[in-house]
Amino acid sequence: MKKPILLILVVLAVTSMAMAQLVYKGGADVLGAHNGYGRGCVMCHAPHSGTLGNGVASSKDPQNGMYALWGQDLTPLYGKTFSFSGDGKPTYSVTLPSSGAVTSAHDANTVILFCLSCHDGVMTKVSMMQGQTVETLPIVGGTAPTLLAKAAPSGGTVYSNDHPVGGYALVACGGAYNWDCTGGTGNTAITMNGTASSAFLKNYPASFWNGSNPLASFNGTTVNAVTCTTCHNQHSMTVYTNTKGSYSTMFFIRGQYTPNTNGNSVAQFCRNCHGGESNERNGLMNVPTT
Repeated sequence: MKKPILLILVVLAVTSMAMAQLVYKGGADVLGAHNGYGRGCVMCHAPHSGTLGNGVASSKDPQNGMYALWGQDLTPLYGKTFSFSGDGKPTYSVTLPSSGAVTSAHDANTVILFCLSCHDGVMTKVSMMQGQTVETLPIVGGTAPTLLAKAAPSGGTVYSNDHPVGGYALVACGGAYNWDCTGGTGNTAITMNGTASSAFLKNYPASFWNGSNPLASFNGTTVNAVTCTTCHNQHSMTVYTNTKGSYSTMFFIRGQYTPNTNGNSVAQFCRNCHGGESNERNGLMNVPTT
């Protein structure tokens, strides 16, 4: 009798480990960490009654749940202005929509508001988040913080150690740090038509330029500026898909993002915008993504 019992215990242990991987490491579901330990889409989107439907009884939001059925409490962030990493001045500043002023879930400032309603971590309710990535940082190990305001630098602004987002975080053509391309002003799409940028797209088919642009709409004006969802697809942690195919990724990155020793996929992703640092702009035309 002992052997069958032992076998059952082993099977249960393995099953429990597999379920733990599915819940805590993302498993096969592309939502990954945004699956909310099995809570799923309603972690962010409340199909009935907005924040009240997600148990936030204290919310006094006049637009409660009106846009994207958003179920997180936005009231602590309405109208706040944040300055992001730059030259030490408020060059890269963002003013979030004020109470009652949200007009579209797709406006880039509203996207930032939505993301920070979970990821701020100081003014906003932490909800089910643990504050650290469920994915281990490749090569160096450990995890990265997901509650951004809690990781604020001493003596700096609350987001001065975070990549700029907002209408001032422009991606432009020409210049030392940008691509050889055309367009990019107003609602004009960027066209990668130069020698270097064309070679880059060939060497890095996972580029988000092989999708749709301009990148974002700020206050009704469509521009190639960075918002949270420029770099992250909040609905897919492990796979990125564009017009060229599907690619392995992590941390919800919108591109092939598979860090490995001597690899360059992370650098290639950053070069989507930072063209001046690309192989191609430096005359190396045949360095594929690895």
